[in-house]
Amino acid sequence: MQLHQLRYFTAVAEVRHFTQAADLVGITQPSLSKQIHALETDLGAPLFERVRGNIALTAAGEVLLPLATRILADVDTATREVQELVGLRRGRVRLGATPSLATSLAPPVLRRFRDAHPTVDLKVEESGSQDLVRDLLRGDLDLALIIMPAQGADPGLRVDPILQESLVVASVGEVPTASASGELRITDLRDQPMVMFREGYDLRDATIEACRAAGFEPTFAVDGGEMDAVLSFVEAGLGIALVPGIVLARRPGVRITPLAPPGVRRTIAVARRRDVVPTHAGRELRRILLDYVQSAIDRDDLPPGVDPR
Repeated sequence: MQLHQLRYFTAVAEVRHFTQAADLVGITQPSLSKQIHALETDLGAPLFERVRGNIALTAAGEVLLPLATRILADVDTATREVQELVGLRRGRVRLGATPSLATSLAPPVLRRFRDAHPTVDLKVEESGSQDLVRDLLRGDLDLALIIMPAQGADPGLRVDPILQESLVVASVGEVPTASASGELRITDLRDQPMVMFREGYDLRDATIEACRAAGFEPTFAVDGGEMDAVLSFVEAGLGIALVPGIVLARRPGVRITPLAPPGVRRTIAVARRRDVVPTHAGRELRRILLDYVQSAIDRDDLPPGVDPR
């Protein structure tokens, strides 16, 4: 008894027609009939009979059908589970992250993933959320750590909020308008020269929207930088910038001034395409990411300025 014979048998049992069953399994009708006959010979009993021109199961066929169906289902399950295992040994996962998250949240998550699955290829893209959303939608990324836009997520994405982060003012010295508590209001930035991120960075949009909501247009001293460039321009004294506090951990030359409540808070989310089934490696990376975040929340060990969702 061969597995392919059981597949042919269940096909005939399903459609009750040899020619249609042959089309269903992709072989010729004579070949299918030959294999059914061989199966009947091995079992020592006929499986089908013709009743008034129709194909019907014999008593032996009725007994075999549920057993054959279960055997084939078990084989399919075994094949799928082995393929998933192989996928995590030889697969690839493409992760996108904003610059602040690529240097804070992504490294420990990727370390855990690499320890668990050392042979899976990792590709990381660091960019602004708008660029990452575009790359997700066109299939260039499997997963991305993004900032939720104020207008809501693209309907083509499944987006799961995981954390919130607060923006701070980065400068090389004390901003003159800081209050006695050491906090700044957005209105205090009205006359301050700013170093601005390039188009496509959600930090650019967040800064401009916050200033406009406070009733003024920001003044740009330098316009168009990436994260490292913006922080270097701040260090050089060219202006101030609104940035996540977590990116300043290794910038001892930059002063951090918090914003007075309500400040500017952003929602960190993990996103993927809604209409695409995730790869095995992509699902595993997402699981490890969410486990790491929950573990950090439980230990009260989130980076400065980051809070549970």
